[in-house]
Amino acid sequence: MINPPISTLLNKVDSRYTLVVLAAKRARQLVEDADKFSKTETDKPVSTAINEIYENRLTYIRTKSGVK
Repeated sequence: MINPPISTLLNKVDSRYTLVVLAAKRARQLVEDADKFSKTETDKPVSTAINEIYENRLTYIRTKSGVK
């Protein structure tokens, strides 16, 4: 079982794509020795990024409204 559940994470963002991009960008920052925003027991950057999203410690700004 995935913890936190995907359904809970999707309530924090506007789409699955946004969730994946946000987690990937944050994980890259963590690999490059960025400070953690969350206290987690794991050293895995993707798991840490997912926990930060779940705890509302990461935000994002949609820069484009759509494709014409």
